Amino acid sequence: MVNVLLNSKSEETVRQQVTILGATGTIGLQTLEVIALHPERFSVFALTANANVQSLFELCIRYAPQYAVMLQTTSAESLRAQLKAAGSSTIVLQGEKALSEVASHEQVDVVMAAIVGAAGLHPAMAAARAGKRILLANKETLVMAGNLFMQAVIEGGATLLPIDSEHNAIFQVMPSQHSQNLVNSNLASMGVKRILLTASGGPFRNASLQELQMVTRAQALNHPNWVMGPKITIDSATMMNKGLEVIEAHWLFNAHPSQIDVVIHPQSVIHSMVEYIDGSVLAQLGNPDMRTPIAYGLGYPDRLTSGVSSLDLLKTARLDFSEPDMIRFPCLQIAYDALNAGGTAPAILNAANEVAVEAFLTEKIGFMDISEIIQSVLAASNIERVTSIEQLVAVDEISRQAAFQRVNVLC
Repeated sequence: MVNVLLNSKSEETVRQQVTILGATGTIGLQTLEVIALHPERFSVFALTANANVQSLFELCIRYAPQYAVMLQTTSAESLRAQLKAAGSSTIVLQGEKALSEVASHEQVDVVMAAIVGAAGLHPAMAAARAGKRILLANKETLVMAGNLFMQAVIEGGATLLPIDSEHNAIFQVMPSQHSQNLVNSNLASMGVKRILLTASGGPFRNASLQELQMVTRAQALNHPNWVMGPKITIDSATMMNKGLEVIEAHWLFNAHPSQIDVVIHPQSVIHSMVEYIDGSVLAQLGNPDMRTPIAYGLGYPDRLTSGVSSLDLLKTARLDFSEPDMIRFPCLQIAYDALNAGGTAPAILNAANEVAVEAFLTEKIGFMDISEIIQSVLAASNIERVTSIEQLVAVDEISRQAAFQRVNVLC
């Protein structure tokens, strides 16, 4: 199941095989950076991408995975031809089924689930059912199918480690017994009073409602602290990112919505906190760099060097906190409402948000139209009890069509 190498002293060194779903994105590339720091511990088994042939080609040449997967057929054919010409032995696969295959392959030990959006759901489920160590950076898997995914993790004997900086921070300061009983853990019985998710507030935390109406694509993509892909950067600007994280926290830590609070913390030094019933508040601090939680996930329970510079508290000098404004950032309240509604509501919210964000990125709608589209789709939808992945896929498609229709009205 793993590679065994012999060093000069004839001692055995085990290398874990890693599949990276979404290798050409920010998280995927940073995962490869951390892996490159520890070649004695990790080997790249498979890399996947949507349609970015050139980037995946370069990564295949550098890391020599056994497999590369592209969603688009023409992209796969192009990559296959380039790798053959370069003398690479990497096998190129294509399509959604191939994503699940490289996530659940018997030789794979670790799966970095970093595909943005609903497309990451099926391969993450496949990894869970196959009992892999899953480094979950895909929010939508838990937002759409939280209960089904967590059950798959338990039944498959998988190890789930959150990679979002906030949930990774919470995991680090949560009682150890939580990780041993993910689905049935009870926060109160473990002495936990509440979870505090920190939020930078994005680029518009001090903007007025009037200013938010005039926000441009370029402004929204200019995050003050984090380097992320365009979709998650826009989600951060609307604070939907934090709303999705509230839903994630509900499933990851078996927390009631009333036990999850959001705190604006513009420095992004405290990544999240856990308050205990005795008054203690435990926090995880560090520079805003995703390589820290990635290294934590790869090395767990060991600590690995990540390439991240040390936090200089004297240079940071101050840590500020404030309450989020649900009027200026309605997406956060919408997410809480969807979580409280339960059932398919979070999946509907996620689908409508993905369509709305893409419409904003292509400059078809305004910034504040994003929340209006999500709210209108939710209001017009029937909320059902979640029974299967197939049901969620159907709900996702119906919700996207409703969101597209609303976008066309606003164009």
